[in-house]
Amino acid sequence: MQRVTLKDIRTMAEAARPTLMAQAQEYGRDVKVYLHWTAGRYGQMYDDYHINIDKDGSLWASTDDFTDTLSHTWHRNTGSIGVTLCCCYQAASNALGPYPPTAAQIEAMAQVVAVLAKALWLTIDRDRIMTHAEAADNVDGLLPEGDEYGPCNGCERWDLQYLGTPESPAWTTDYDSPRTGGNVLRGKAIWYQQQMQEMQDNEEG
Repeated sequence: MQRVTLKDIRTMAEAARPTLMAQAQEYGRDVKVYLHWTAGRYGQMYDDYHINIDKDGSLWASTDDFTDTLSHTWHRNTGSIGVTLCCCYQAASNALGPYPPTAAQIEAMAQVVAVLAKALWLTIDRDRIMTHAEAADNVDGLLPEGDEYGPCNGCERWDLQYLGTPESPAWTTDYDSPRTGGNVLRGKAIWYQQQMQEMQDNEEG
């Protein structure tokens, strides 16, 4: 693992963009960014994900090439980037256990999404930026019918379905609820992207 900055992530994503776009287009879709938690303890990192985010919000890359196809999301790894929070060991639908997502992790993940979306020319929406829970329940329709395995279908994977914060306090299977982890994270990412653009405009002005 190599500690990285948002600037490093932007540079790596921009370098990977042509290849990732070509890989995704072979499947008739845009590049995807999948958001996870490890279901481990703070400080435990895994090379199944391109980017790991630790308890303090620090960013760690498992590779210096984001075109590497890693095993983060079943049947969805090609032409995609996996980002994970190092947390949620012993998490359950009614409590996120002794290692819940920290505020620093949540904000860092939103910032990473903002940077990746701009570098990869992606709109920040549920079709392109998805939690593992959303992907497992096939909310974008990419999986064959019957292959779902998320909160509405056996709950084998439910990463980030809720965050245990005032904005996302409790379990829900309503993907249109503004309180799902995915909707909260995307909302934060859009805000960060706007702030980053304003800073860039001010510097150029």
